[in-house]
Amino acid sequence: MLKFDFNTYVKPLINENDYNNLLSRKEEILDKFNHSIMTGWTKEISSELVIDLKRTADYIKNNFDCLVVIGIGGSFLGSYAFDKMFRNYFNDSKFEIIYAGTTLSSKYLDELLEYLSNKNFCLNVISKSGSTMETNITYTVLKDLLKRKYNSELNKHIIVTTDKEKGPLREEVIAEGYKSFEIPNDIGGRYSFITPAHLLPLAINYDLDKIIKGYYRGKRLLDEAFEYAVTRNCLFKANKYVENFCVYEENMSYFTEWLKQLFGESEGKEGVGIYPTSTVHTRDLHSLGQFIQDGNKIIFETFIKVTKSDNYIEYNGRELHEINNLVLDSVMRAHFSGKVPCLEIELDELSIENITSLMYFFMLSAAFSGYLFGIEPFDQPGVEVYKQEVRESLK
Repeated sequence: MLKFDFNTYVKPLINENDYNNLLSRKEEILDKFNHSIMTGWTKEISSELVIDLKRTADYIKNNFDCLVVIGIGGSFLGSYAFDKMFRNYFNDSKFEIIYAGTTLSSKYLDELLEYLSNKNFCLNVISKSGSTMETNITYTVLKDLLKRKYNSELNKHIIVTTDKEKGPLREEVIAEGYKSFEIPNDIGGRYSFITPAHLLPLAINYDLDKIIKGYYRGKRLLDEAFEYAVTRNCLFKANKYVENFCVYEENMSYFTEWLKQLFGESEGKEGVGIYPTSTVHTRDLHSLGQFIQDGNKIIFETFIKVTKSDNYIEYNGRELHEINNLVLDSVMRAHFSGKVPCLEIELDELSIENITSLMYFFMLSAAFSGYLFGIEPFDQPGVEVYKQEVRESLK
């Protein structure tokens, strides 16, 4: 179960007329959203695809030591963030999945090659365009290792997730007979959690039915998602240009990385948008906490609170998770006293269904927020600028 409080530590710091005016635009924004060609992530996933994903996941678990997922940005952040949340911190027994393709560090890639040299591994390369530089470099290097190890059995070790019809990876699938999955044309990378790009790696260690059920449960949160988008836009009008996502569990840190991509790429266009950043508490209270409390008042915060925990540690007669949440509540009050607005999202527990519902909620909010800013939330033209510079430099 999810609860939302966008009022207690926010409303006194925003303009009521701005809020009501934006709230009155709901039908207009929903109409734009419903007429977008990039909302495939709201459609039901087919039962045939779910069966195929489960079957392929079983094949990977039964035939390999580990899976290497190669992707960057929207091709990996959703599944990686989810996986980090539900693995043990130490001595994790789940099937090993390595997420690669996110860096051009030669040291990292060299050590990865050495690590995999004695592993029977499978590759899942993910790129909708099939031409992403970081993904292609990592894929080429690891495929060369597979060739040296397995040669004629290469197609047993490679799974491709890409565009249905076009691109270099689709051409390779046709030529080599690799197992493949599709990223639909009506779903962009950062909105692709419900596609094989994320569901295949997750199907190996987690209950896919629970993931999907929780995800579509997020449809019920449309009103809350719009209210969140309106509140954020009002805060922007009140010169709050930075949103700090606050979590109190270290294993949720990559969930905030997913949030940063979602909102950064959806909103940051045409000179507008809220800059997304994140903190993990209580660690960052002892570094950035000073700035947030007393520094430049350009920040507002969204706290993600988990009410219950299955892990019982006692300190001075108090349960440690209770103390953690006591700190969260105290920080919101303290920061609000320093004119920092604080929004709160509460999960009764850190469960698969709650997290996937929350992901749907945030995707709705990002889309609504983009339209409230007057920009297209489903493209990312600015990302292409650096790519073009790199292409010119490599000529």
